[in-house]
Amino acid sequence: MAPLWLSVLGWAAIGTAALSAGWIGFDVLVRRRHQHMRIMEVVWPVTALYFGPLGIWGYRRFGLPASIGWSDEHPSGAPRAQPTWAGVATDVSHCGAGCTLGDLIAEWCVFGIGATIAGLALLPEYIGDYLAALALGIAFQYFAIAPMRGLGPRKGLVEAAKADILSLTAFEIGLFGWMALVQLVLFPHPHLSVDSSAYWFLMQIGMVLGFFTSWPANVWLIRKGIKEPM
Repeated sequence: MAPLWLSVLGWAAIGTAALSAGWIGFDVLVRRRHQHMRIMEVVWPVTALYFGPLGIWGYRRFGLPASIGWSDEHPSGAPRAQPTWAGVATDVSHCGAGCTLGDLIAEWCVFGIGATIAGLALLPEYIGDYLAALALGIAFQYFAIAPMRGLGPRKGLVEAAKADILSLTAFEIGLFGWMALVQLVLFPHPHLSVDSSAYWFLMQIGMVLGFFTSWPANVWLIRKGIKEPM
């Protein structure tokens, strides 16, 4: 069992992240702040699931100026020029959204079926997380790259895989390393359970770490022209 303070902190972090994601979702769907790149309407709320209020800041600073009709609402001037780091951050968040959703789905599936190897769920979680992140990550990249480049399904999927596999692998390295530290060092006996608030709070930290371990890979992919800057 996690200490009470960590469980309380976990619920506070999860609640704050859920409210942040909900605020962005409300702004997009109800206030109709649709993005030119429609997949970003999923990316921004999902990013807030682990960055919380920082996800709202990123959306307001960089997502809103990219929305349809923003210029009509702000006729006094064009959006501020986006710094290079912001374009990389948006690319990383795009990759991170697929990883995050994949991790959410796979973690609960592994927990539901009770899969373990050598008495631990860690390796099945790694396998499930990576495969689910790979599938969703490539799908996210496809819906960004294929319309932008005018590619058909086959070519679009190939290019999406080239753009996402290295990036999502780097993201999962940060997350998986943190998961191992949590389950094998910080909470070795008993391990934290997926159905605890403390587990998902620590997973949020792992996703933030994954965001930063994925950064160099995204910089390289953009420089090589494999991935489109956003």
